[in-house]
Amino acid sequence: MRRILTIVLLLSAMLLSAQQKREFRGAWIQSVNGQFKGVGTEQMQRTLSYQLDVLKKDGCNAIIFQVRPECDALYESALEPWSYYLTGEQGTCPYPYWDPLAWMVNECHKRGMELHAWINPYRAKTKVAHRNATNHVVVQHPEWTFDYDGLTLLNPALKACRDYICDVVRDIVRRYDVDGLHIDDYFYPYPVAGVPIPDAADFAANNYGISNLGDWRRQNVNLFIEQLYKTVHDTKPWVKVGVSPFGIYRNQKSDPKGSRTNGLQNYDDLYADVLLWDRNGWMDYCVPQLYWEIGHKAADYDELIHWWSANLTHTNLYIGEDVERTVKNADLHDSNRHQQAAKMTLHRQLPRIGGTVLWYAKATVDDIGYYGTALRTNYWRTPALQPVSKEMGKNMPKKPRKVKAFNFDGQRVIMWLPPKSKDWQTEVRQYAVYRFDKGETVNTDDASHLVTLTTDTYYELPDTEQVPCVYVVTALNRVQNESKLAKVKVKK
Repeated sequence: MRRILTIVLLLSAMLLSAQQKREFRGAWIQSVNGQFKGVGTEQMQRTLSYQLDVLKKDGCNAIIFQVRPECDALYESALEPWSYYLTGEQGTCPYPYWDPLAWMVNECHKRGMELHAWINPYRAKTKVAHRNATNHVVVQHPEWTFDYDGLTLLNPALKACRDYICDVVRDIVRRYDVDGLHIDDYFYPYPVAGVPIPDAADFAANNYGISNLGDWRRQNVNLFIEQLYKTVHDTKPWVKVGVSPFGIYRNQKSDPKGSRTNGLQNYDDLYADVLLWDRNGWMDYCVPQLYWEIGHKAADYDELIHWWSANLTHTNLYIGEDVERTVKNADLHDSNRHQQAAKMTLHRQLPRIGGTVLWYAKATVDDIGYYGTALRTNYWRTPALQPVSKEMGKNMPKKPRKVKAFNFDGQRVIMWLPPKSKDWQTEVRQYAVYRFDKGETVNTDDASHLVTLTTDTYYELPDTEQVPCVYVVTALNRVQNESKLAKVKVKK
């Protein structure tokens, strides 16, 4: 049965993909790989501007930007030093001076894209050799850390560490107009054979009455995730909390309800009980990293995307895609093309999946395997609103006021006034503009009619607009809950 479904999906991918009205279309921009280290302010801004421009053309509507690689900051912070991955020397500010996070928030919002600040909670030092600044947590509080296979990590067992990380998160969310706070897949360290985690003394000192070491470690991470979620939403209730776990929750050999896979496991090896966080509402979205190909022997992409779609039942589900691996592996049914079409078809066919996050942004910008071209000409060719979040309130803005069409020396323009607001849920942040032919049923759920998302209170009609039609404008709040519609007729 699965084979028949796969063939049907591949055949449907040959046709122009149907557009989604609401879809998270994200890309990760990482710093820990050193791509920005020491390049200078102007060059980094040029690189980021170029990447954002291309990603915008490709249809991206969200950027996940790494701002805290190892308890250091790509933003101005009174709590942690400037990042080694920004200037090449931890604690040294950039010159000419700038704040990369503030700049990215502004640049993304100018392009109508969300900006999610991406932190690694526990990692305090990678294997890359460099000097720690005197105000770095490793220097200030060595008792909060442990070493593991060349890494230095904040100890998940310690309440002091959870409080410290949440203080950093609160500072980011309070001072910056970010749309999301994002953490990746590093909880307890990825296991190395023969290297134990040095936490026996912590387990003996404070085990919460839990006798099993694995359950105790999971509880430590659970306490942090719950506190993180509360910290963000107590600070700004509209900021979304996103988690991007490793792509396998559990294998069936460990749990009959697990996936038919044979690899490292979130639950057993990283002590991350992602399904518990889903049930308890401690995430607003989840992006499992499904970086394998369809047909992978140990971790088949087809198996895993169906498993996550069936088992993550409360949280918005997006899929983490490895662009390079996707274009390096041939389609199982057509060796002359790679697997992008087959994977994107699965995304559209499984109703629980609300979006995609691309690993990594530069691979998409470089258009390897024409991946970006396919996004902009097919899968993401029309704009998309963000998916609705269950925990982000039910209120919405009032509809735009006094929507009218004008002709200014041959340039036809639709203009409107913003509605009045009383709180963040009714405050307008963007507008959606739709177009319908005269006599056509107005259906704003049909994504093919969405022509633009804008922060302006006007829309210039294209020169090619020659027939009578109807334009519709709606108002969107911070989390893109949508108002009722306002119509205006445009004559020939």
